Amino acid sequence: MGLTQMHEYLIIYTFAIFALTTLFIMWRPHGINEAIPALSGALLLFIAGVVPFSDILQIFKIVSGPSITIISTIVMCIVLESIGVFRWAAINIVNRVKGSGIKLFFYIILLCFLMTVFFNNDGSILITTPIIIHIISMLHLKPHQKYPYFFTGVFIATSASLPIGVSNIANLIGLKMVGLDLISYTHFAFVPSMIGISTLCLLLYLLFKKDIPKNITTLNDQSIELFVSNQKQGIQSHPLSLSGEMNSPETINWSLFRVCILLVVLIRGSYFVLPAFGIPIEVIAITGAVILIVVRWISLKVGVLDVMKKAPWHILIFAFGMYVTVYALNNTGVTTFFIELLKEAMQDNLVFASFTSGLLVSVLSNVMNNLPSVMLGTLIITDMGLDLHTLQVSYISIIIGSDIGALLSPMGTLATLLWMFVLRKNGIDISWSKYFKVALMVIPITLMVTLIALNLWLLLIT
Repeated sequence: MGLTQMHEYLIIYTFAIFALTTLFIMWRPHGINEAIPALSGALLLFIAGVVPFSDILQIFKIVSGPSITIISTIVMCIVLESIGVFRWAAINIVNRVKGSGIKLFFYIILLCFLMTVFFNNDGSILITTPIIIHIISMLHLKPHQKYPYFFTGVFIATSASLPIGVSNIANLIGLKMVGLDLISYTHFAFVPSMIGISTLCLLLYLLFKKDIPKNITTLNDQSIELFVSNQKQGIQSHPLSLSGEMNSPETINWSLFRVCILLVVLIRGSYFVLPAFGIPIEVIAITGAVILIVVRWISLKVGVLDVMKKAPWHILIFAFGMYVTVYALNNTGVTTFFIELLKEAMQDNLVFASFTSGLLVSVLSNVMNNLPSVMLGTLIITDMGLDLHTLQVSYISIIIGSDIGALLSPMGTLATLLWMFVLRKNGIDISWSKYFKVALMVIPITLMVTLIALNLWLLLIT
């Protein structure tokens, strides 16, 4: 067998493994963890020699830091959930809207945005979706009146990972590869992303204006007490909660509450300050998670059992496995097609480079999920010989495509798949066709507005 024929077989083999890996991640037969097909595909590609051991070591170096950062962030979520922070938020939202469905709509936007900014998009989905379900259950809304809140929750919680790089593992992985840190990333992305998110909020409101109830049930203290009681009995328990128990506002340790919130704010702020002194982001994240655990133990004498059981340790394996699969596509020359097709135009025109990168990754993400798409897109642009500024702008555009463009289909992000899983677990069935109908009305416009805003912002700051 000639070398050329051997190479053709390797390309077919790599494509087949990649397709099967992506299929099983989306399908998850019998509820298997997504890390299992990711790792299985990586092992098959390594055994076949498509990805050498030297690449494996490089991949682990790239993936480990972002994965540890995301895991540490979700550990912080678990600690805050255990002291009643998120359930306190749900009860306060219901109290503050004072019978206005429109106010509830915008409070849910604020809740989902803040949860993602302070934690991450996947953690935000796991936190906010059950909160929204609980609120809607208390208010006894009609079926069509529930859609504005559910769709707003998933779209804002996912897109809100765009303004700062640390809120999404997909954002973090390629930063060092294109010479960006969190400060420079935020300098480029914050303003355009806020314009994009604001556009998305407006479009969602206009789309659902007729379905949002103007007046909703005003809940009294007895209703809130019943809600708390139902939570204690395990009804629709929060996925981050180990026991299903709930702290009512009267039983929350407010001193611990304030200390933990302050610590989270300081930790998030440290991501932007301490790396300048040579301290890696993952070290800051781990330290912050450990401090929160220790503070909780000192105050409540609660150990680490809930953290050990609920922390998503599989994220490191998943990210590693997917990166190996994408490296295999790169090693077999699949990325060469895109490089040869787009290289010259992207080198000569920054606006073309920006829009092409964003739209390409948007399409890829909706076909095969955003994490491998970001990895593939990053490998493509780093092999094009772009100047540093064009490279970095192209990467920001890739993240825009990943965090906003990927929302066009449920398979575009792990966050949207988690959202559908949590809804179904609670007996709420939103079909893929319903999802597509809503997404088509808001996501393409938001994507284009955000990319335009990025290019206008670049004119102002350069």
